[in-house]
Amino acid sequence: MLKKRLVPCLDIRDGQVTKGVSFEGNRDLGDPVPLAKKYSDEGADEIVVYDITASIEGRPPDAQTISKIASTVFIPICVGGGIKSFADAAATIKNGAEKVSLNSIAPRKPELLREISSHFGRQAVVLSMDVLRDTSCSSGYRVFVNGGRTATEWDMLKWIHHALPYGVGEVCLNSIDEDGRRAGYDLTLLRLVRQEVSVPIVISGGAGSVEHLAEGLEAGADAALLASLLHIDGLSCADIKADLLKKGVAVRADSFTTRAEL
Repeated sequence: MLKKRLVPCLDIRDGQVTKGVSFEGNRDLGDPVPLAKKYSDEGADEIVVYDITASIEGRPPDAQTISKIASTVFIPICVGGGIKSFADAAATIKNGAEKVSLNSIAPRKPELLREISSHFGRQAVVLSMDVLRDTSCSSGYRVFVNGGRTATEWDMLKWIHHALPYGVGEVCLNSIDEDGRRAGYDLTLLRLVRQEVSVPIVISGGAGSVEHLAEGLEAGADAALLASLLHIDGLSCADIKADLLKKGVAVRADSFTTRAEL
């Protein structure tokens, strides 16, 4: 059985890691480079870097920040935000990313998924989706873009079925309704997607405790993005993994030391 992954998420705005609630009220939390190193040293399996204003500002992800993080950590890096062309994706991977995450551009230009996948492999392409509950959609969820600001015409499940054949290797599923609220994941959303896809699913939006992480990973997620638990609560990936192991969740346990053991 594949081990579940813990993936710290660094939302970057103006060179600083930031965190909000339901994509609003963001506050700055510090320099992403030392934070990435800290989380890597404490047992993270991967780092995700989202340049959250790149799409709105019409620019590619911050190459300097990506390069600095890549030279500091020794775990895979996934980068999203502002990737609008194959050249953007190729430059991002050249700067040190193993994966690129496409969100706002994908509904407008799904062929970009195939172009990247054909060159770098499916494992390098992550379809990131910000979804909001919407009873007018057959699945009950609508896809949003531009950092959760703009509704699309896409029902969530219809969009997934349309996009995956273009060469998607992983789906990152973020609930706008639950983002930053720390009341638990939208497990209905997760189970709905898990029934429909065979590629790995990364769950995001809503974890306020290790119990919430365990629920999401046991409900079908292959990995969990971590933000508030690390940035605000100050937990370490090592201690989270130790707690998950006690709950019977299979995580990698060969590359970290808990703070109690230090």
